[in-house]
Amino acid sequence: MVTPTATVFFQNDRLKIINDDILTTRRMKAGSVDLVVTSPPYNVDIRYGNHNDGSSYEEYLSFSKRWMARCFRWLGDSGRFCLNIPLDKNKGGQQSVGADLTALAKETGFRYHATVVWNEGNISRRTAWGSWMSPSAPFVIAPVELIIVLFKGSWKRPAEGRRSDISRQEFMDWTNGLWTFSGESKKKVGHPAPFPVELPLRCMKLFSYVGDTVLDPFMGSGSTLVAASRCNRRGIGIELDEEYCRIALERIREDTDR
Repeated sequence: MVTPTATVFFQNDRLKIINDDILTTRRMKAGSVDLVVTSPPYNVDIRYGNHNDGSSYEEYLSFSKRWMARCFRWLGDSGRFCLNIPLDKNKGGQQSVGADLTALAKETGFRYHATVVWNEGNISRRTAWGSWMSPSAPFVIAPVELIIVLFKGSWKRPAEGRRSDISRQEFMDWTNGLWTFSGESKKKVGHPAPFPVELPLRCMKLFSYVGDTVLDPFMGSGSTLVAASRCNRRGIGIELDEEYCRIALERIREDTDR
């Protein structure tokens, strides 16, 4: 069912899209989520539909701590949190985004487990050289992003009665903390900052069991829900912009019909 004026935009027996603000929604229950996988706004002035991505860095950190606190509450004991964020940023001033958000997550109550470096293979994204051929003021730009892996309570999850669907080769490859695969096309998806389905798919298969509940509090174009549908997880996406909810639902239906 699709009810654009309601908070629940779409729901079936496995997937749910909540058209609401992560900071105020009442549609989530404490302890109801096994894994959070998300790529929040990066604070680099990207044009989203209903979100201002050009706030000050201090405001961005305050916002980040508030939404992470909500996710912490929604996660169950031994719940896990995969946070896709940039290593750093230079637009509007140099900031150590990865380090700062990791520290905030720990202040919120999360415990740190590991960092995966995602190499998109896109070295053409150089936009600033600083001083040319001189040590005067060079810029260093790393064409990678991070997936910070955190958890609530205990890292080890009980396996009794649960089924894993990861293959031996996938386990060997993905426990190597350097992942290399391409990003997603903005034009193809219709969202200014989509991440590829491969990213949440790997996180789900490596860090959750079949049938677990996975939440993306910044659903965007729906990559996490597409991944959940493919690997038999229960997926919940929260998205403030109704148009992105429509795009996500369309992607889910197209993927299901493949």
